[in-house]
Amino acid sequence: MSLGGGDKAALRALAHPVRLQIMSLLTGAEMTAAEVARELGLTHANASYHLRNLLSGGLIVAAGEEKIRGGVAKRYRYDVHSEPARGPRPDEQLRAEFAAIAHELVRRSAGAHFAERRNLVGDGDFWVDPEVWLAIRERISEAVDDLHRAARPPRTPGTVRTSTTVAMFQLREEPAE
Repeated sequence: MSLGGGDKAALRALAHPVRLQIMSLLTGAEMTAAEVARELGLTHANASYHLRNLLSGGLIVAAGEEKIRGGVAKRYRYDVHSEPARGPRPDEQLRAEFAAIAHELVRRSAGAHFAERRNLVGDGDFWVDPEVWLAIRERISEAVDDLHRAARPPRTPGTVRTSTTVAMFQLREEPAE
């Protein structure tokens, strides 16, 4: 499948691991480049660069502007329900997303707090009835939507920082041996 211009921009937008971190931040709060820079320890210019890439790829949206010290700061947010986030994507883009997510999972797990044993890890290559697959996929999708809706700005008092990674897809049929 050939990638269209928008698909190529989205694929390029995922080419840097910090961009998934930015998308996560923008799930719980609309933020400016300066706020993203402070939260992730980036320069303002670097945060702005990554935000422009995400915006041009359609992976985040502009959420307004505000006057700050005589200038105008743009606010951005990640809308998990937007067409680029939920809509169909070419196989090449999905594979790039999975690779970026795998890299991000390795980075996040380095800072994990496993002592409380409130962790959930699951992995498998399962054969199930199609109706069971669709029902479970829908329940997990609803749970992920719940997490996105519950997300709060970084360091909100009374919240805990968590990591959630979900990748579910149907595999191609392999010929029987």
